[in-house]
Formats: sequence, C-alpha cells, structure tokens
Amino acid sequence: MSPAPRLLFDYPRYWAHRFGTAPFLPMSVAEMQQLGWEECDVILISGDAYIDHASFGAAIVGRLLESQGYRVGIIAQPDWQSAQDFKRLGKPKLFYGVTAGNMDSMINRYTADRKIRSDDAYTAHGEANKRPDRAALVYAQRCREAYPDSTIILGGIEASLRRIAHYDYWQDKVRRSLLADAKADLLLYGNAERALVEIAYRLAKGEPIAAIRDVRGTAFLQRTQQIPEGWQEIDATQLEGQSDDFNPYANPYKGTDAASCAEDKKIEAPINTNTNTDTNTNIDINPREMEQGQKPLKFHRMHYNPKVDQSHRVIRLPSFDAVKSNPTLYAHTSRVLHQETNPGNARALVQQHGLIDVWLNPPPIPLSTEEMDFVFDQPYARAPHPSYGDAKIPAWEMIRHSINIMRGCFGGCTFCSITEHEGRIIQSRSEESVLREIESVRDTIPSFTGVISDLGGPTANMYHLHCKDKKIEESCRRPSCVYPKICNNLKTDHSRLIGLYRRARALKGIKKILIGSGVRYDLAIESPEYIKELAEHHVGGYLKIAPEHSEAGPLSKMMKPGMGAYDRFKLLFERYSKAAGKEQYLIPYFIAAHPGTTDLDMLNLALWLKQNGFRPDQVQAFYPSPMATATAMYHSGKNPLRKISANSESVAIVRGEKQRRLHKAFLRYHDANNWPMLREALQKMGRADLIGNGKRHLVPIFQPKIDGCYQSPKRSNSSVRNRPINRFVAKGTTLTQHTGLPPRKLK
Repeated sequence: MSPAPRLLFDYPRYWAHRFGTAPFLPMSVAEMQQLGWEECDVILISGDAYIDHASFGAAIVGRLLESQGYRVGIIAQPDWQSAQDFKRLGKPKLFYGVTAGNMDSMINRYTADRKIRSDDAYTAHGEANKRPDRAALVYAQRCREAYPDSTIILGGIEASLRRIAHYDYWQDKVRRSLLADAKADLLLYGNAERALVEIAYRLAKGEPIAAIRDVRGTAFLQRTQQIPEGWQEIDATQLEGQSDDFNPYANPYKGTDAASCAEDKKIEAPINTNTNTDTNTNIDINPREMEQGQKPLKFHRMHYNPKVDQSHRVIRLPSFDAVKSNPTLYAHTSRVLHQETNPGNARALVQQHGLIDVWLNPPPIPLSTEEMDFVFDQPYARAPHPSYGDAKIPAWEMIRHSINIMRGCFGGCTFCSITEHEGRIIQSRSEESVLREIESVRDTIPSFTGVISDLGGPTANMYHLHCKDKKIEESCRRPSCVYPKICNNLKTDHSRLIGLYRRARALKGIKKILIGSGVRYDLAIESPEYIKELAEHHVGGYLKIAPEHSEAGPLSKMMKPGMGAYDRFKLLFERYSKAAGKEQYLIPYFIAAHPGTTDLDMLNLALWLKQNGFRPDQVQAFYPSPMATATAMYHSGKNPLRKISANSESVAIVRGEKQRRLHKAFLRYHDANNWPMLREALQKMGRADLIGNGKRHLVPIFQPKIDGCYQSPKRSNSSVRNRPINRFVAKGTTLTQHTGLPPRKLK
C-alpha cells in the first residue's frame, strides 16, 4: 500500500516569501529589481511563451514554487544558439527547471508525415521555429554551458515520455533516455508538483542534489548495475516466465556474469550482490563528471525473493543496447513499463545505458482534491506576460475562457500519452474551486461574453470517477478501466459532474457552459441522465467524440470500444436533443494508419462514413509518440497488450508514405484529389465494383479537370446537390490513367 504523502501545503515556507506575490513571474532583471530581488531561487526554462494560466505547465510550476516562498523567474523560448540568453536572470540559487513546454517539441514542430509545421500555437503570433528540436535536451545543455556547477532538473511531457530508452519516429531508431543524454541531475515525470515541492525544500535546507534519490516520480543516473543496499533486483524478462521465448534473439545479458546466473533459476538472490567496494550506494555519481573510459561494473542478476519488501524491489529492464537492436525486447520493455504505472503497486525500474544506469522511482502519489484546489487557486494573472503586448497566442486564445476540472485518464488508449504522463487515477478539483475560477473568468477577462468554452480536462466526463475499493485500485495492473469492457469495480455515477454543470450555469453572468469534446461515450451511456444534461444545456450545435475506427482489428490495438457503444450514445444524444427542440450533431474523429489497421479496414471505414453521411475535412494519421504502447507496436510489429515473445501476436503496421497516404485518402473519400489513388487501390483489392457514379459507389469513374471541385453524393437531406459528372470531363478522355479500366470513349 502506498505511504501517505506529505501534503503540498504542509511544508514550511522559504524565507523569501516576505517579498510577496509577483503580478507576473519576472522574465527580466528589471522586473526582478522591481520586486526587490537580487537573485532567483529557481529559474524555469520553457519552450512556450509565458502565459500565467493554470493550463500551462511553467505557470503552474512557477506559482506553486512561489507559494512555498521561492523567488521564481522564467526564461521563455530562449535563443538556444548560445548560452548567453540562459544567463539573462543570473544563476539560480537552487536549480534550473527545464521543460520543452506543454507539447513534445518534435510533435509541436513536425506533422505525422514528418513535415515541418508552418505555425506554433504556443508562440506569439503563432510564429514557427521558436524552439529547437528536442528542446529539453538542448536547453539543459545550454544551462550547463551557462553555469557548469548549476543544478538542472528536467520536467514536462517531453521529459516524461523520454525517461527511458524510447523509439524516436523522426530518426526511426531507439534513442537513449533523455536524462542520459542531457546529463541533468534529476528528471521529474508526470504531473510533478509533489516531487518538485519536496526537492526544492530539501535543496533549500542544503541537501546536495546527489543525495536526493528517494523521491517518487523522479529518475536519476547512477553507476552501472550498482543497486542500493537492501534492494532486490528482478530481471524483467523473468516476470512472465518468458526468458526462453526470446530465442533466436540474442540474450542481452550474454557476456556478463549474469549468463551463468541465468542458467540456474533455482538460486534465490541475496539482498545485496553489489561487487563494487563503494558502500555509499545511495549517493550516486555526478552525471556531468562521468568518465567515458571507465570500465563497467560486473552485473549479478537477481531473482525473485518474496521476503523482500515490495517497496524495495527494482525491475531491471533490458538495456538500451538490447532494445536498440531487438524490437521484440523493446516491445516487452514497453509492456513492463506500462504494468508498473499504478502508484499503489509500481516498483522501481532501472535500465542500463552503457556505463550508467537510469533509475526510475515509482510514480508519484496522485494529488488529493484539496491539493488540486491549492494548485489551481494560486494567483494566476490569467493572461500572457505583458512583454508580448497585443500579440495573439493561439493556444491562449483557445483556452482563455475554458476551465480545467480534473486530470488523468483511465481509458488507456494505446496511441495517447495522457496515461503515461498524468496517470490513470483521476484527480479532481472541488466544485467550489471550479466555481471560483469561473467567477474569476467572468470578472477579470474583458473579452468574456458569458460563455465558458469548455469545462473538462483530458476527458470531459471522468470527474470524480474512481475505483469503488481503494485496496483494489492499489493492486490493479490493468492498463484500462474501460477496455475490453468497463470494470465492475469502476464507479460510473456522473451525478457529481451533473451537479457541477448545474451550479456552474446558474452563476450570475454565465449564459452558457459548453462541452465541446472529450466525452467518453462508453462511460456516458452508463449514465443516460448525463447525456440528457449534455444535450439539453451544454452542446453548441456540434459535439466532437472519438470512436477512432469502425473495425474490430484496429480498435483492439487502440483499446477503444466498438461502434455499438457509439450507436447507443448517438441514439440517446439524438433523442434528448430532439426532446429539447434542438438540432445537434455528433462529429466523430477517426485515426488513419494506426497499428493493426489494414487497407480493408480503411475501406470499410470509408463505406461507413459514406453510409452515415460524414465527410471529414481534417483527418488524423497515427503519430508514434515516444513511449506510447501503439508506438511499441509500430516499431516492433508485436502487440505489448499480450505476453511478448519471438512468436507472439504480430501487428499489421502501416509504414510507407504511400500506404499512409492511402489510409488518409480513405477517410477523405469525397476529395477528388484522392480519387486516382483510391481507384488504383480498389482495383488491387478486387473492389472495382465500388467505382462508379451511383450512390452505392465510393468514388466516381470520371476525374474532374479541376482538382477538388467535384462533390460526391450526399444524404438526401443535404442542401448540397450533386453536380453532373460530365461537366468536368472533356469528351474523348479515356479512363485508363485514373482507374485502370479498359479504355473507352465518352459519348
């Protein structure tokens, strides 16, 4: 069982609290001087523009540390070409806090087709190229150049998703842990408020950073295979009795002392088998002082010992060199990592990177409702820093009238990074805290018109949902609480969320509370009253939901419910909308090229879209983000949702640009630019019967002269009429080029 953590507001405040609260955290020496500061205790480096709002990580971290009494400065989007800009606020007394921003910098800058984006929503005027690739790594290096003896702590989603060896989609290879490359002192993963406050407190007391090795939600570097006294190491490939199943793949431990140990499975490990004579194993090496010529220590692999306390067991993952060269081991490592994400039972993880180990402590204990309120009730200015003037920052424009009510997600969708970063235990604010923020928006933002644009979080309807039994929750290793079906132990009562909606819209000056997206429809159908409340009061004509696909194959690899749940939600939504006298529509989102998806799956999805009258304007192609389960599928061709071995379940992967374009084309079957590709594909699939000019056909026979001007048949109630095909095709044109059919003349 997890120990009771120290609450965020129970720490004694640092002496500098006497300076009071800053209107904005300073970004210049002049602002520091106005506050009476001679130095900063903490300097945050962020890849985003600084917006003092609780939807932006740097603002949350800064205001939280300020509440503890520390003087916090921010250097937003620094010039990374040299270390000069990183000296702007001087040397921090305690540490640099480095984050790439609210998004992974590579996903922020590149599309799923690896093309550079033309804008950046987190930058003034939406300007692109204001942060480097792999920003957290570059920023950490520049901080080290600026002040070599400074303490550097990595955090944010980019650090979370790169905390161990990970597949990098942009280089198409497995990269080392970000911590090993950045040579930072610590890496904080997940929503790190609890770890951050603890570390700042201990540093302020004079404790060296090298001694802080016991904080949950952190990762650090240590000498290779040096396990602290009293700990037991477990080989990850032994967890499911599958060490022999990896043949004919090379044993990653071969050539070390572990090889002989592997042959004798009956040997029980001693508590500590360190061969290093250095007994101070808790005070680890300084990562910036490691020498590359150092010989690796001998490695004695340990076996399971039930006498050792669960909290003192560490799982040794296959090494970086092993997973880099063996995709099957990579998939197994991903599986183990995702099984060790529940704070109630997760064990520490360790992974060798050459001459060093990356040690990951178990995940942080989730924040209580009182702590969530404390975080969100800080004195945010709810505006961009004045230095940006009147510049439009798209991300701010989008969320300025929205309210975050919770964090976390127990859906476990394999393509999504929410669970890896925020965890699957829902952390909710109180109704009073949410209502206070709504009133603050109403009273302080001049552009507010009475409409709250969104009231939600990673999902819209998981507010205060949790396991019915705390002991069951702490022992569970399921990757999802709702797949393949909703767990019997999950509380699905939406009454607290409904009550929040009603109180929020009853506030004076509030005209409308919108829920635009993020509804888990498989949960919503468990509470028809919620759907009724949603349809009657909180939809502005359209509600976006994400079935992601229509076919069982890809849905099983996404861990998403089937279309039966979507159909039941649609039926209830339309029924309640009609009863309320409103014409409202569902806008479904779908993913192309996801692992497990075949050409036939995409064809069937296209037919479903046409049958239901949907014409997606923008489509989403699968994006292999670091550390996601679906990314492990993409890289390895294996399914980490099941036991991994050399002969375990294989997954169909869409890799080539041509096939990825085809899968996207199926989603936009109505776009004339896609018809030549679709005709060719339908011919190869033996479905030429779907090429024609009738309503039952997917694409027409003829190609318009002007791309994109043809409108394919719509539902009978559509206001857009079909256009004559021969209007766009010159007489005498043959069809061979576009359809592969025998040439014939048009009459």
